[in-house]
Parts: sequence; structure tokens; C-alpha cells
Amino acid sequence: MNEYEKYRSLNFLAICDREYPKQLKEIYQAPIILFYEGSLNLLNSPMITIVGTRTMTNYGKKILEEFVPKIIDSGIAVVSGLAKGIDAYAHQLALEKQGTAIAVIGNGTNISYPAENQSIQKRIISDGLLLSEYFPKSRPKQYHFPARNRILAGLTSATLVVEAKERSGSLITAAYATQENRNVLAIPGDLNRNNSNGTNQLIADGAKAVLKIDDILNEIICY
Repeated sequence: MNEYEKYRSLNFLAICDREYPKQLKEIYQAPIILFYEGSLNLLNSPMITIVGTRTMTNYGKKILEEFVPKIIDSGIAVVSGLAKGIDAYAHQLALEKQGTAIAVIGNGTNISYPAENQSIQKRIISDGLLLSEYFPKSRPKQYHFPARNRILAGLTSATLVVEAKERSGSLITAAYATQENRNVLAIPGDLNRNNSNGTNQLIADGAKAVLKIDDILNEIICY
């Protein structure tokens, strides 16, 4: 088997393909190729990126339980990074509501990282869409995740940060969203709560504070 035959059977989307997301094509250093598992048609849905800390608290959990079902009921797909914590729980809630879950990961599509999210990843492959710019069998590397965040930010019109510490990777996603002129939203929190330091700072820097579901929906509908 030559190299062409070896990779011809893989599911991938090239930047020159008609199905390649228009919004993502517009970003700086758009991925040339996206490997995928699931339904590409879901990329035609209105979408919001939801990210946050891996160390989710009960506060973050309750916020997701309040907003994600309403987002799904509005016909909006939930995009996230399938990381532990906020990301995985946002996906889980979207799937439970029979909504659209789109995950962008920092490793090959046939690898589950972290391993505890394997069952969610399988459900996303079955009922949603899994995306990665890395070849199958590519192991997760630390530098993959900041690079992955530019795709999370570029794929949608708005990024919602639910919980984030002062030096959270979620703030990298928010920074990419700002850079690409996308809407940045954040959940305000207790000033003494470490997991709210990042989101409160985003709001101080100009991100929209989310207090009700309309604060989210208006940013997507008006984009």
C-alpha cells in the first residue's frame, strides 16, 4: 500500500473543499486539513463554543445545567474541546438533550484523551461530530491544545467561558476569539472564587457578562 492509498480512506476535510466551514477559513492560520468522525452536515448549524476549567465546581455545573438545555432548545450546536470538566459536561448535557455536540480535540480522532471521556467521545462520533487537525494515532502533546483553541474560537460566532482561573487555557480561546473579531461572553462569579478570577477579568476587559439565556442567544443571532 502506497502513502496515497494509506490515507485515502481517512475522513478529512481540506481547506479548499466546499464543506469546509467558511468562518474557520477566515481565521489566521486556518487548519489546512481537518480529520473528522461523524456528520459534517452539523457544521451548517448555528454554533457556540463553550469552554472552561478542568476543575469544574458545583457553580460551573449548575450554570451549564441552566444554559445548555436552553441553547439546545434554540437549535444551537455546542462546540467544545472535550477536556475534563466544563468541556466534557457541556458535551454530555448537549447529548442528553438530543442536541448537537461538536468536539475539537488535540490528538488523533481514534484516541480518547483524557481516557475518562472515551464514552462521551464515542457518542459524539455516533451522534455529533469530532474534529482534529492531527493525524489519527497522534498522541496528545502539550502544545497541541493552545493550537486547538484557535479552531474552537474560529469555528463559531461566539465563545462562552463558564469558569476559568487567572491562567486558564480557556482564556487562550477567548483571546483567539477576540483576535478574530468574534463575540466573547463570560459567566461572572464570586470575587473570592479562584475559578471565577479569569471570567471576571474577561468581563472587566470588555467581554459580555451572561446573566440570562438571551445574553447568549442575542450574540449568536446578531452575528
